[in-house]
Amino acid sequence: MTEAQIKLKRTESVLCELIPQALGAMNDKRLHELSIIEVKCSRGKSDAKVYLDPAEFTEQEKRDYLKLLRKARPIIETHCLKDQGWYRCPTFTFEFDEHLKQAQNIEELFKRISKDKGEE
Repeated sequence: MTEAQIKLKRTESVLCELIPQALGAMNDKRLHELSIIEVKCSRGKSDAKVYLDPAEFTEQEKRDYLKLLRKARPIIETHCLKDQGWYRCPTFTFEFDEHLKQAQNIEELFKRISKDKGEE
């Protein structure tokens, strides 16, 4: 792992801690219940994708949360800047992480395949 990759991972780790703090400091109680799964920064650290736990939200609730987070993004970025004393903060993009759901679906398919092969 190169020094640049280490710095990138360190930044992602710090953001994983700071973003929930920023959400917890907001007045909107709905944002307090969101869980951050992972933060992935771009190479230059100018952009960062923040992956949220879908936690059985409906599609409408997910859209509403993403709309709220788009409005709160400047406040969250300012919180991160002030806390770390950075010159600039990555621009956040919020997404619900569907990878876990996809992995569970794949596991289910493999179980069905092995069950079908067992019957033959």
